[in-house]
Amino acid sequence: MNTCIERLKNGIITENPTFVMMLGMCPTLAVTSSAINGLGMGLTTTAVLVLSNLFISLLRNVIPDKVRIPGFIVVVASFVTIIQLLLKAYIPFLDQALGVYIPLIVVNCIILGRAEAYASKSKPVASIFDGIGMGLGFTFGLTCIGICREILGAGAIFGKTFIPDDFHITFFVLAPGAFLVLAFLTALQNKLKLPSATNVEGDDSLSCGGNCAGCTGCGAVANKGIIEAERAAAKAAAAQAAKEKAAAAKAAKEAAAKAAADKSE
Repeated sequence: MNTCIERLKNGIITENPTFVMMLGMCPTLAVTSSAINGLGMGLTTTAVLVLSNLFISLLRNVIPDKVRIPGFIVVVASFVTIIQLLLKAYIPFLDQALGVYIPLIVVNCIILGRAEAYASKSKPVASIFDGIGMGLGFTFGLTCIGICREILGAGAIFGKTFIPDDFHITFFVLAPGAFLVLAFLTALQNKLKLPSATNVEGDDSLSCGGNCAGCTGCGAVANKGIIEAERAAAKAAAAQAAKEKAAAAKAAKEAAAKAAADKSE
């Protein structure tokens, strides 16, 4: 139970994919022109996350390691197709609003990232809660951005208008408005010293170093082995240097003691 609660907290707060990890920016910026669109996209992604995490966890010992990424994509694509058909049948207005971004969930870095980093190495129940946590965190981020843009651009929230037309700032429901709102929220996050990909310190536990603000490119998967080998070699060299220093200090101490003994004789 503690692991499940930890996975929920990790996805919603600690590693929120939108505000902390800054992942999935394409749908985040594209579909959040209104709160209902952001909520719909987030819940759709959550459903895919939960189902794909569950099945990838169940098949983690069956899928060969060499073809795990294509295998994950096949599993994710199957569930995305099912979810899209259900939206077309029962919520057509949301399907039309989200458009091409529903099929693009297949290559969403959050989905594949959780499959690779967690579901393929963990038990089914924990993987389900990991998917729920990450999905709800993503939904929260999209809904917040959608609410801000809808209030500023359309004077409404979830379609309910409460600001007169004369005070609408249409710019915010257009594409540039998405970048501006995200920039404002990120600036506020940094001002309040809340953790995010733009202000975190380096993390030695991560193969890439964890310093996202100064990152020059993602090599966390491709060069993980090289980086870990370099770190192991550096630690071994430091330990050897410390050992040699201690031995030299001990030898110097013994020599000084011997010299003092000879002098007293």
